[in-house]
Amino acid sequence: MAEPRDLRAQQYAFAAHLRDPDAHPPPPGVEERRMAVYRRLFLNNIAQLLGNGFPVVRRILGADAWMALVRRFHALHRSRTPLFPEIGREFVRFVQEHADAGDPPWLAELAHYEWIELAVRIDDSPTPPHVADGDLLREVPVLAPWMRALAYAWPVHELGPGHLPAQPPPGPTLLLVRRDRDGQARFARLSAPAYRLLELLGEGRRSGGECLRVLAAEAGAADDPGFLDQGAGLLARMRAEGTVLGTRPRA
Repeated sequence: MAEPRDLRAQQYAFAAHLRDPDAHPPPPGVEERRMAVYRRLFLNNIAQLLGNGFPVVRRILGADAWMALVRRFHALHRSRTPLFPEIGREFVRFVQEHADAGDPPWLAELAHYEWIELAVRIDDSPTPPHVADGDLLREVPVLAPWMRALAYAWPVHELGPGHLPAQPPPGPTLLLVRRDRDGQARFARLSAPAYRLLELLGEGRRSGGECLRVLAAEAGAADDPGFLDQGAGLLARMRAEGTVLGTRPRA
């Protein structure tokens, strides 16, 4: 039986070769035919898993560029979790932290956009305490922990093989992703005021009415009662769709 230190060294050599066979030779004493089987098995499993999670990125890049990206991920990234559902998060982290000069400028944002659907669906955050029919204007609205208000430079929801703008639009793409009662992720465009309102609500310090008054002041509409009425209607719609769960009393 091999000594523990020898066994560990062989395991490290084996793993390093599987991750990046061009940079690391195989461990001694292992038949090349067997190593080739392991290389294909590991790489193809990762490629299939990522391809299912990032279908738009895969289609836009094409087979060769996609596999080159998967190989870079396989070789360079050190995952922080062994859980399969978290591999997508690791891939997003990789394209954000290991950008290559040849990567498309929209790659990191599109990868994040594709991953966020799964992230919202499997989010197991506990439901925060709230009163479902509380007063949205006088009390503090409670946001669902499985919703995200997102701002992208690129129009990620429109990108595809037939639509790849050379430059991002002048304004950000603002999106809401939330989980509905059936557990499905739903996406919607957000206006700039709606996005800002969600930012204010996310602080969890102000009542809904106070958030609307801050928003009105920022928009130069502090004296416009119609602005506040529209904001109240927006809060009510957010509660009806599940973005806002209800309210809690002010501290």
